[in-house]
Amino acid sequence: MDLFSGTLPNIWGCLVEARIPLDLPPFPRGFWGLSRRGQDPPGSAALPPGARLPRRGPLRLRGQCACMRRPRSLSHRSVAQPLPSSSGKAATMNSLGKKANETLIEMALSADDDIAILTKFKPSHSEGEECNGPETISTAGSEIPSSSEIDKRHQSKDSIFFRDGVRRIDFVLSYVEDLNKEWEKKLERRKEFESNLQKAGLELETEDKKESEDGKIFFVKIHAPWEVLITYAEVLNIKVPIKENDIPPMVENPLDCVLFPLRLPEKVMHPEPDYFTAPFSKDKQELYLINDESTFFSPSMRNRIVNYILTRCPYGTEEGKKKFGIKRLLNNGTYTAAYPLHDCQYWKKASDPNCDSERYTLYMEWARFLRFYKEQPLDLIRKYYGEKIGIYFAWLGFYTEMLFLAAVVGLICFLYGLFTMDENMSSKEICDPAIGGEIIMCPLCDRDCEYWRLNTTCESSQYSHLFDNVATLFFAIFMGIWVTLFLEFWKRRQARLKYEWDLVDFEEEQQQLQLRPEYEAKCTQKKRNPVTQEMEPYLPLTSQAVRFCISGATVLFWVSLIIASMIAVIVYRLAVYAAFASLMENTQTLQPISGLLTPQLATSVTASCLNFVIIMILNFFYERIAIWITDMEIPRTHMEYENRLTMKMFLFQFVNYYSSCFYVAFFKGKFVGYPGAYTYMFNRWRNEECDPAGCLIELTTQLTIVMAGKQIWGNIQEAIVPWICNWWGRRKARNNPENLYSRWEQDHDLQTFGALGLFYEYLEMVIQFGFITLFVASFPLAPLLALMNNILEIRVDSWKLTTQYRRPVAAKAHSIGVWQEILNGMAILSVVTNAFIVAFTSDMIPRLVYYYAYSENEDSPMSGYINNSLSVFQISDFPERNKPKENPENFVICRYRDYRYPPDHERKYLHTMQFWHILAAKLAFIIIMEHVVFIVKFFVAWMIPDVPADVKAKIKREKYLTQKILHEYELEKLKERLCQGDKGATEKEFIATEGRMELSRAM
Repeated sequence: MDLFSGTLPNIWGCLVEARIPLDLPPFPRGFWGLSRRGQDPPGSAALPPGARLPRRGPLRLRGQCACMRRPRSLSHRSVAQPLPSSSGKAATMNSLGKKANETLIEMALSADDDIAILTKFKPSHSEGEECNGPETISTAGSEIPSSSEIDKRHQSKDSIFFRDGVRRIDFVLSYVEDLNKEWEKKLERRKEFESNLQKAGLELETEDKKESEDGKIFFVKIHAPWEVLITYAEVLNIKVPIKENDIPPMVENPLDCVLFPLRLPEKVMHPEPDYFTAPFSKDKQELYLINDESTFFSPSMRNRIVNYILTRCPYGTEEGKKKFGIKRLLNNGTYTAAYPLHDCQYWKKASDPNCDSERYTLYMEWARFLRFYKEQPLDLIRKYYGEKIGIYFAWLGFYTEMLFLAAVVGLICFLYGLFTMDENMSSKEICDPAIGGEIIMCPLCDRDCEYWRLNTTCESSQYSHLFDNVATLFFAIFMGIWVTLFLEFWKRRQARLKYEWDLVDFEEEQQQLQLRPEYEAKCTQKKRNPVTQEMEPYLPLTSQAVRFCISGATVLFWVSLIIASMIAVIVYRLAVYAAFASLMENTQTLQPISGLLTPQLATSVTASCLNFVIIMILNFFYERIAIWITDMEIPRTHMEYENRLTMKMFLFQFVNYYSSCFYVAFFKGKFVGYPGAYTYMFNRWRNEECDPAGCLIELTTQLTIVMAGKQIWGNIQEAIVPWICNWWGRRKARNNPENLYSRWEQDHDLQTFGALGLFYEYLEMVIQFGFITLFVASFPLAPLLALMNNILEIRVDSWKLTTQYRRPVAAKAHSIGVWQEILNGMAILSVVTNAFIVAFTSDMIPRLVYYYAYSENEDSPMSGYINNSLSVFQISDFPERNKPKENPENFVICRYRDYRYPPDHERKYLHTMQFWHILAAKLAFIIIMEHVVFIVKFFVAWMIPDVPADVKAKIKREKYLTQKILHEYELEKLKERLCQGDKGATEKEFIATEGRMELSRAM
């Protein structure tokens, strides 16, 4: 059952959504189309007025937004027309630049005469007009009414167009004119930056601050014309539709009738038709299915292209260095925000009835909690937010689906423990007044604590059986296999998404070759790239070594700080343990709850809460430290930056969240000593003992508090805090007319999702994944808690993304990235940790050893186990440091949890042979369990292919058909050249092209 992400997708891909890699490559040779002297290359002549680009026949586009089409009542030129230059001559986008293999940054770093060449193609303005003034409007490429002819009050509140109602707003910049000492510098930066944006072909329109709601903010609206889009589509190797997909859809699921209530409407699930695609080329525009230039590239594709230009556009020279990029301008306050627009309000559709209000659809069908039982519209999420966000929600939905199985099995194991509580012989003996009531236990602390009877822990021993029983072993083995199934089936789901979202040919190498703008700016030295054979910036090895040393020392310091805080919590546990023990034994008012709230449990609960507070505080500081040291390292590519930050943050979070659980599971109660020779920390605090029923119940308490507390705090931080901030910001617009509060102002008042927004979502889920895998043997209900949290998490994440945040810039990704390797590592580690928990933390192995080797009662094999597991100590052997102040009942002996010889034995207080038998059984169990689970894991991984067979077949057929279409197109072009008498088209070239087609068919 595909409850959250859908198991039967049968129409994928898109026509409106053009595709682009997450990290985009530099401009290739021939991009700008000009030599260094500014000469036009052959074939760069502009199209005549009114001319239309050729296209491959009519095509009815389904699911397109009607509001993106031009109004017929407006008189305008085609957006494919040339941009007017200052000299009055038309120049196309092909003629806007210089060396083809240079990025915008490299252009800025070039000689001044190159910049002068670019300024020739700046759109003309009236004399004395400033490019970033309040009323600057770039009208290149169309005849539009002037600002005086269009009243902003008559424009729809939800308008996402320039004042002409034709050109779509692809991005918005905002700034405030603060008249301080930096004002003139910021003004110059904005002038230069916006001028360079116009040189790159973008069109700008500025809203004066008088038109804004608060009268303080300028808004610069950016539009990417057709020439810019097709140029970057070719540069960035974007795939676009060439033919309708003729591959038959998947066979319908026979359970569709049963699962119908979980389904969403077809229009929501599959908003676009499915097509075969090919990389875009301006020379082959008639090959592609271009019906309308204004809707051919989707809004997410357009904002991705504009963002690419913004991050690399220069804005001047400061302190002898070329400065560039919108990120720096945001950091230094030149601009206050940069964002693409939502297409409408989330609570109602756009005013244009013909417009597909995708944000509204996402809110109604996906972001409301009442739709928690519905599948996720992954295609629409991907279309609106991009593949990177889409793949996150696909993974989160699949993870939640798989948790359903683990939660059911864990609940069954818990119910088994609940129903067998009365049959537990150990609890019976502890609660029996004739057995547990007669066993006198040694004091829990030195001097101040008294002797106590074992039956006072009756209730805690009963509750311990809920998690420490035979089902614990089964569940630990099951989760080792479950995690393998989860990872293997996710690979298959991911492979299917890669095909359906047209990400098969998207390789990480594209990101690896793309340099970060910050890297290009900070690295002044250059060397030749062995792959591209181009000169590019590089960081010297000595500088890298110094930065890595500083980074490593910082990480080591913070990890040591976590360990120090954990030791402080342990000291707290040791210090208050004696106080709790003395208080609970000597206070009559606590006697009614003393059976349930033992000193061990009270210490564990308070220490867990304290540990959680410390975790949150350290997280707050380390998140900022991790970003700072990663920036200091100056990673070369975006992918390298994300991977380094991910590893730093995960290492810290791993130690921060799991250290206390590791302490309780593997260290507490293991190095206690015995009454005559206790072990002390720092020679002052006596080490903690486990409850007579075992330490597993304390591990469960620790796990529950930290896991549940983290999830509750995370939801508060993710949902309530942004909502309060937005509510506070929206108060200023309550008394204003609706038509004065524009779409860009509404989005400006929302919160920023940020480049690392998705990173924190992954981190939160991966930490949760660690809780339910590393320590699940101690708490079978952990998957159930995670399942309930994730059902809420999906809707909280979708709600905040749709309603509380600005629209993120679309990005491309074909997998969850480095998180996949982290999950694989945790899956392997979980087998080891659960084996050790069953062996050393629970009482499973000692009970089995007693059952098969030391039991003397055939009718009730487990009777006598409690007496067998407790050793005898003679009170007269107490040293003065440990001896209680009072012994009113004159006890002679006391008992303690261990396997040691009694005081009258010749090997007094040494470990018995049973201790070594149990230790050998524990080690044998760990080895056997690990090998069995690992063998099953590897066998399951080998049996399940990473890519489904039908997906492999579809990929091969799509590649074949795409190659065939391209070859046929080339052959037709070659025939035309031959018919026209082109001497360059030889007969051998024709034969070679036909031969290539035949070879393609044969393959």
